Amino acid sequence: MNRSAPTASTGGLAQNWFLVFIAVYGLWVWTPFLAPLFARLGWDGPANAIYFVYSFFCHQLPERSYFLFGPKMNYSLAEIQSAWIDTINPMLLRKFTGTAALGWKVAWSDRMISFYGGVWLFGLVWYPLRRRLKSLPWWGLVLFLLPMVLDGTTHFLSDLAGIGQGFRDTNLWLANMTNLAFSTDFYTGDALGSFNAWLRIITGLLAGLGLVWFVFPYLDEAFSG
Repeated sequence: MNRSAPTASTGGLAQNWFLVFIAVYGLWVWTPFLAPLFARLGWDGPANAIYFVYSFFCHQLPERSYFLFGPKMNYSLAEIQSAWIDTINPMLLRKFTGTAALGWKVAWSDRMISFYGGVWLFGLVWYPLRRRLKSLPWWGLVLFLLPMVLDGTTHFLSDLAGIGQGFRDTNLWLANMTNLAFSTDFYTGDALGSFNAWLRIITGLLAGLGLVWFVFPYLDEAFSG
Protein backbone atom coordinates (compact mmCIF):
# COMPACT_ATOMS: atom_id res chain seq x y z
CA MET A 1 0.00 0.00 0.00
CA ASN A 2 1.28 3.43 -0.94
CA ARG A 3 1.72 5.37 2.29
CA SER A 4 3.37 8.44 0.77
CA ALA A 5 2.46 11.81 2.22
CA PRO A 6 -0.58 13.42 0.53
CA THR A 7 -0.38 16.68 -1.36
CA ALA A 8 -2.00 19.79 0.12
CA SER A 9 -5.20 19.35 -1.95
CA THR A 10 -5.64 15.63 -1.36
CA GLY A 11 -4.52 16.00 2.24
CA GLY A 12 -7.52 18.23 2.91
CA LEU A 13 -9.85 15.63 1.44
CA ALA A 14 -8.20 12.85 3.45
CA GLN A 15 -8.65 14.86 6.62
CA ASN A 16 -12.26 15.66 5.78
CA TRP A 17 -13.31 12.04 5.37
CA PHE A 18 -12.00 11.29 8.83
CA LEU A 19 -13.67 14.32 10.40
CA VAL A 20 -16.96 13.37 8.74
CA PHE A 21 -16.59 9.84 10.06
CA ILE A 22 -15.81 11.00 13.60
CA ALA A 23 -18.81 13.35 13.60
CA VAL A 24 -21.43 11.16 11.89
CA TYR A 25 -20.37 7.83 13.31
CA GLY A 26 -19.80 9.43 16.71
CA LEU A 27 -23.38 10.71 16.67
CA TRP A 28 -24.56 7.18 15.90
CA VAL A 29 -22.41 5.59 18.60
CA TRP A 30 -23.12 7.97 21.48
CA THR A 31 -26.79 8.83 20.89
CA PRO A 32 -27.91 5.79 22.97
CA PHE A 33 -26.52 7.57 26.03
CA LEU A 34 -29.10 10.32 25.49
CA ALA A 35 -31.97 7.89 26.08
CA PRO A 36 -31.43 7.63 29.85
CA LEU A 37 -30.80 11.37 30.03
CA PHE A 38 -34.07 12.14 28.26
CA ALA A 39 -35.89 9.62 30.47
CA ARG A 40 -34.43 11.29 33.55
CA LEU A 41 -35.68 14.67 32.32
CA GLY A 42 -39.13 13.24 31.69
CA TRP A 43 -38.82 13.50 27.91
CA ASP A 44 -40.35 10.09 27.30
CA GLY A 45 -41.03 10.63 23.60
CA PRO A 46 -37.40 11.23 22.53
CA ALA A 47 -36.13 8.58 24.96
CA ASN A 48 -38.52 5.93 23.63
CA ALA A 49 -37.69 6.88 20.05
CA ILE A 50 -33.99 6.19 20.71
CA TYR A 51 -34.75 2.88 22.42
CA PHE A 52 -36.96 1.90 19.49
CA VAL A 53 -34.48 2.78 16.74
CA TYR A 54 -31.53 1.09 18.42
CA SER A 55 -33.57 -2.01 19.27
CA PHE A 56 -33.05 -3.04 15.63
CA PHE A 57 -29.27 -3.09 16.17
CA CYS A 58 -28.97 -4.41 19.74
CA HIS A 59 -30.78 -6.90 21.97
CA GLN A 60 -30.92 -4.28 24.78
CA LEU A 61 -31.22 -6.95 27.48
CA PRO A 62 -31.20 -4.93 30.72
CA GLU A 63 -28.99 -7.35 32.68
CA ARG A 64 -26.30 -6.84 30.02
CA SER A 65 -26.70 -3.08 29.80
CA TYR A 66 -25.53 -0.06 31.77
CA PHE A 67 -27.88 2.20 33.70
CA LEU A 68 -27.44 5.91 34.39
CA PHE A 69 -28.91 8.13 37.12
CA GLY A 70 -29.42 5.26 39.56
CA PRO A 71 -27.58 3.77 42.53
CA LYS A 72 -25.89 1.08 40.41
CA MET A 73 -24.45 0.93 36.93
CA ASN A 74 -26.01 -2.43 36.15
CA TYR A 75 -28.40 -4.90 37.70
CA SER A 76 -28.69 -8.66 37.89
CA LEU A 77 -31.48 -10.57 36.17
CA ALA A 78 -33.07 -11.20 39.60
CA GLU A 79 -33.05 -7.47 40.37
CA ILE A 80 -34.64 -6.66 37.01
CA GLN A 81 -37.31 -9.31 37.55
CA SER A 82 -38.04 -7.99 41.03
CA ALA A 83 -38.35 -4.39 39.85
CA TRP A 84 -40.42 -5.20 36.76
CA ILE A 85 -41.87 -8.60 35.86
CA ASP A 86 -40.67 -12.11 36.67
CA THR A 87 -39.80 -13.35 33.19
CA ILE A 88 -36.91 -14.88 31.25
CA ASN A 89 -38.50 -14.06 27.90
CA PRO A 90 -35.87 -11.93 26.10
CA MET A 91 -38.51 -10.14 24.04
CA LEU A 92 -40.11 -8.92 27.27
CA LEU A 93 -36.89 -8.28 29.18
CA ARG A 94 -35.52 -6.01 26.47
CA LYS A 95 -38.53 -3.73 26.87
CA PHE A 96 -37.46 -2.75 30.39
CA THR A 97 -35.82 0.68 30.14
CA GLY A 98 -35.60 1.56 33.83
CA THR A 99 -37.30 3.35 36.67
CA ALA A 100 -36.68 6.42 38.79
CA ALA A 101 -35.38 4.13 41.53
CA LEU A 102 -32.97 2.11 39.37
CA GLY A 103 -32.05 4.67 36.74
CA TRP A 104 -32.49 4.26 33.02
CA LYS A 105 -30.86 1.93 30.55
CA VAL A 106 -28.40 3.01 27.87
CA ALA A 107 -29.84 1.97 24.49
CA TRP A 108 -26.70 -0.06 23.71
CA SER A 109 -25.74 -3.25 25.53
CA ASP A 110 -22.28 -3.40 27.10
CA ARG A 111 -20.89 -5.37 24.14
CA MET A 112 -22.18 -2.85 21.60
CA ILE A 113 -20.69 0.02 23.59
CA SER A 114 -17.27 -1.64 23.61
CA PHE A 115 -17.43 -2.62 19.93
CA TYR A 116 -18.99 0.44 18.31
CA GLY A 117 -17.41 2.79 20.80
CA GLY A 118 -14.10 1.00 20.33
CA VAL A 119 -14.17 1.68 16.59
CA TRP A 120 -14.69 5.39 17.27
CA LEU A 121 -12.00 5.62 19.96
CA PHE A 122 -9.43 3.52 18.11
CA GLY A 123 -10.10 5.64 15.04
CA LEU A 124 -9.00 8.68 17.03
CA VAL A 125 -5.83 6.83 18.04
CA TRP A 126 -5.17 5.51 14.54
CA TYR A 127 -5.40 8.80 12.67
CA PRO A 128 -2.29 10.56 14.05
CA LEU A 129 -0.33 7.28 13.81
CA ARG A 130 -1.56 6.23 10.36
CA ARG A 131 1.72 6.97 8.53
CA ARG A 132 3.68 4.80 10.95
CA LEU A 133 1.39 1.77 10.95
CA LYS A 134 1.26 -1.01 8.41
CA SER A 135 -2.16 -2.27 7.40
CA LEU A 136 -3.46 -5.27 9.27
CA PRO A 137 -3.61 -8.37 6.99
CA TRP A 138 -6.95 -10.11 6.51
CA TRP A 139 -5.95 -13.00 8.74
CA GLY A 140 -5.11 -10.50 11.47
CA LEU A 141 -8.63 -9.09 11.20
CA VAL A 142 -10.01 -12.61 11.58
CA LEU A 143 -7.96 -13.11 14.74
CA PHE A 144 -9.25 -9.85 16.22
CA LEU A 145 -12.88 -10.68 15.36
CA LEU A 146 -12.80 -14.34 16.39
CA PRO A 147 -12.98 -13.80 20.19
CA MET A 148 -16.16 -11.72 19.88
CA VAL A 149 -17.69 -14.24 17.48
CA LEU A 150 -16.94 -17.10 19.87
CA ASP A 151 -18.17 -15.17 22.91
CA GLY A 152 -21.34 -14.04 21.17
CA THR A 153 -22.04 -17.51 19.78
CA THR A 154 -21.63 -19.21 23.16
CA HIS A 155 -23.89 -16.60 24.77
CA PHE A 156 -26.49 -17.28 22.09
CA LEU A 157 -26.31 -21.04 22.57
CA SER A 158 -26.46 -20.63 26.33
CA ASP A 159 -29.52 -18.40 26.09
CA LEU A 160 -31.37 -21.11 24.17
CA ALA A 161 -31.74 -22.85 27.54
CA GLY A 162 -33.45 -19.69 28.82
CA ILE A 163 -32.12 -16.34 29.96
CA GLY A 164 -30.28 -16.95 33.22
CA GLN A 165 -30.46 -20.73 32.79
CA GLY A 166 -27.58 -21.61 30.46
CA PHE A 167 -23.97 -22.69 30.88
CA ARG A 168 -22.71 -19.12 30.41
CA ASP A 169 -24.85 -17.97 33.34
CA THR A 170 -23.12 -20.30 35.82
CA ASN A 171 -19.79 -20.86 34.04
CA LEU A 172 -19.30 -24.05 36.04
CA TRP A 173 -16.81 -25.17 33.40
CA LEU A 174 -14.64 -22.13 34.22
CA ALA A 175 -15.06 -22.57 37.97
CA ASN A 176 -13.87 -26.17 37.68
CA MET A 177 -11.04 -25.21 35.35
CA THR A 178 -9.74 -22.54 37.75
CA ASN A 179 -10.54 -24.54 40.90
CA LEU A 180 -12.76 -21.70 42.18
CA ALA A 181 -9.81 -19.32 42.38
CA PHE A 182 -12.13 -16.30 42.13
CA SER A 183 -15.28 -15.20 43.94
CA THR A 184 -18.69 -16.63 43.07
CA ASP A 185 -19.72 -13.28 41.59
CA PHE A 186 -16.94 -13.57 39.03
CA TYR A 187 -18.30 -16.81 37.59
CA THR A 188 -22.05 -16.18 37.66
CA GLY A 189 -24.29 -13.70 35.90
CA ASP A 190 -23.48 -10.57 33.93
CA ALA A 191 -22.61 -7.98 36.57
CA LEU A 192 -19.66 -5.64 36.16
CA GLY A 193 -16.52 -7.52 37.15
CA SER A 194 -17.93 -10.90 36.17
CA PHE A 195 -16.26 -13.17 33.63
CA ASN A 196 -19.10 -12.63 31.17
CA ALA A 197 -18.98 -8.85 31.47
CA TRP A 198 -15.20 -8.76 31.07
CA LEU A 199 -15.34 -10.96 27.98
CA ARG A 200 -18.00 -8.84 26.32
CA ILE A 201 -15.98 -5.68 26.96
CA ILE A 202 -12.59 -7.10 25.93
CA THR A 203 -13.78 -8.97 22.84
CA GLY A 204 -15.76 -5.95 21.67
CA LEU A 205 -12.71 -3.71 22.00
CA LEU A 206 -10.52 -6.24 20.18
CA ALA A 207 -13.00 -6.43 17.32
CA GLY A 208 -13.16 -2.64 17.11
CA LEU A 209 -9.37 -2.38 17.07
CA GLY A 210 -9.05 -4.99 14.34
CA LEU A 211 -11.70 -3.32 12.19
CA VAL A 212 -10.03 0.09 12.41
CA TRP A 213 -6.55 -1.30 11.78
CA PHE A 214 -7.74 -3.24 8.73
CA VAL A 215 -10.31 -0.93 7.10
CA PHE A 216 -9.10 2.59 7.85
CA PRO A 217 -5.82 2.40 5.87
CA TYR A 218 -7.85 1.49 2.77
CA LEU A 219 -10.22 4.38 3.37
CA ASP A 220 -7.31 6.74 3.86
CA GLU A 221 -5.67 5.57 0.65
CA ALA A 222 -8.92 5.83 -1.30
CA PHE A 223 -9.57 9.41 -0.21
CA SER A 224 -5.92 10.44 -0.50
CA GLY A 225 -5.25 8.90 -3.88
